[in-house]
Amino acid sequence: MSTPHPRAAYTASAATPAHRGGKGIALLVIASAQLMVVLDITIVNIALPHIQTALSFSTENLSWVVSAYTLAFGGLLLLGGRAGDILGRRRVFLAGVGLFALASLLGGLSQNGGQLLAARALQGAGAAVASPTALALISTIFREGPERNRAFGAFAAVSGGGGAIGLLAGGMLVQWLDWRWVFFVNVPIAVLIVVATPRYIRETARHPGHFDLIGAVTATLGMVALVYGFIRAAHDGWRDPVTLGSFAAAAVLLTVFVLVERHSRQPITPLRMFADRNRVGAYGIMLNLAAAIFGMFFFLTLFVQDVLHFSPLRAGLAFLPVSVIIVLGAQVTSRLVPRFGPKPFMVSGALCAAAGLAWLTRIDARSTYTGSVLGPMLVFSLGMGMQFISITLTALSGVRGEESGAASGLLNTAQQVGGSLGLAILVTVFSTASAGEAHRQLLGFLVRATPEQKLAFRRTGMMPPPWGDRVLTAGISAAFVAAAVFAAVAAVIALLVIRVRPADLERFRGGHR
Repeated sequence: MSTPHPRAAYTASAATPAHRGGKGIALLVIASAQLMVVLDITIVNIALPHIQTALSFSTENLSWVVSAYTLAFGGLLLLGGRAGDILGRRRVFLAGVGLFALASLLGGLSQNGGQLLAARALQGAGAAVASPTALALISTIFREGPERNRAFGAFAAVSGGGGAIGLLAGGMLVQWLDWRWVFFVNVPIAVLIVVATPRYIRETARHPGHFDLIGAVTATLGMVALVYGFIRAAHDGWRDPVTLGSFAAAAVLLTVFVLVERHSRQPITPLRMFADRNRVGAYGIMLNLAAAIFGMFFFLTLFVQDVLHFSPLRAGLAFLPVSVIIVLGAQVTSRLVPRFGPKPFMVSGALCAAAGLAWLTRIDARSTYTGSVLGPMLVFSLGMGMQFISITLTALSGVRGEESGAASGLLNTAQQVGGSLGLAILVTVFSTASAGEAHRQLLGFLVRATPEQKLAFRRTGMMPPPWGDRVLTAGISAAFVAAAVFAAVAAVIALLVIRVRPADLERFRGGHR
C-alpha cells in the first residue's frame, strides 16, 4: 500500500534552527551525538582484553560488556522516541546526552565488573533517549526532498561509519592512555553538544499523551531473555534448563508486549506502522544487516588481535577503510536515490555485504590482513554504505510528523536488537565450530607440544599457536557463514518486499509537499 502523505504538524519556528543560518551547525550537533552513541558500541571492543584483566571478568561474562549496552539501547529506543514526541524533542535529546555523559564517567571510574555493567546499561539508556530524538529532529529541521535527503545522508554516514571510527579511537586511547579513556572521552563531547543545542536547535511541538511503560518493560526484558538464551546455549548447550527457561520467558514477555500494544490507546509501538510493506521490509533488512555488521566487527577484531597479533592501535587502523568506504557509499547513494529510488541500492548493497562475508569465510590460521581481510572488508563496507541511506528514507518516508519519533525509534530498535540478537547467534555458531575444531587439534597438540606448553594448557585451558589459532579461525569462519546468510536474507527481503511506486519516487525528489 502507499505511504500516507505527511501532515504539517509543526510550526515554522519549530522546523528551523534557533540560530538563523545555523542548519549546518544543527546537523553537526545532531550528527556528533549520533556518532558518540554509535561508536560506543565498538570503541569498547578493542579494550575488552584490558578490561578483562583489570576487572577480573570471566570469558563468558565479558561479552556482557557489549551486550549490556546494546540491549538497553535497543530495548528502550521505542520509549525514547515516544518521550520526544510527548515532551519535546530538544528537551529529551539534551536529557539523553546528559545521561550518556554521566554513565560514561561512571564507567571510566568502575572498580569491579558489576559497576561497569551497570554503567554500560545506563549508557544504553541514555543512547536510547538521544538517538531516536536526534533522527526525528532532522525530520523537523530539514524540508522534505533533496535538503532532507542530504541531511539523512550525513546522518546515515555517521551511523554506518561510527563503528569503525570507534575501533580506531579505542585503539588509540587504549595504547596511548588507558582503557578507562574509552569511557572518559565521551564526557567533553557531550558537554559541547549540551552547550550548542539550545543555540542552534529550537524545541518542537509537544503532543499530549502517556508513556507505555508496560510495553517498554516487556519488550526490553523479552529481548534480554532471548539474547541471554543464545549466549547461555553457546556455553551450556541447548538442553540446559536455564537456556530453555530463558527462551520460554522471552516468548511469554514478547507475547505480552504484542497484546499490550494491540489494546493500548497510545502504544509505544503504533502497530499501524507495520501496515506499510515498504516500512516493514526496511525494518527486516536493518535487522539482518545489523546482525551481519556486528558480527563482522566482533570477529575481525578477535582475528587481527589474537591471530595476527596487531597492537590496539594497529587493530583500530586496520578498520579505518571500513568507515571511509561506508561514508563514501552513503554520500553517493544519497545523490542517486532521488533518481532511481531506494530499492536498487537495497538489493545490490545487501548482495555486496553477503559477498564480502562469504569471502571472509576463507579465513584460516595462515591468512594475512592484506591477502584475506582487506578485500572482503571493502566489499562488505560498500554494500553497507549503499544500505543505510536507502533504509532510512524508506522507513521514515510518509510518517506523520507527530509519529516520526516512534518511527525512528523502531528503525534504531531494529538495528540494535538485530545486532544484539545476531551477535548472540553468531557467538553460538562460533562456540560450536571452535569446540569441534578443538577436539580435532587436541591430539596433535598432545603429541607435538613442549612440556611448558602442556603445563600452560592445564592452567588456562587454551592451546597456544598454531593449534589455538586453528581453533579460533575455524570458529570465526563458521560465524561468517552465518553472517553471510543474514545478509542474503536482507537481499531477498529487498527484492521481494520493497515496492517503491512512482508517487514515492516523487516524494524522494521533493516533488510533493
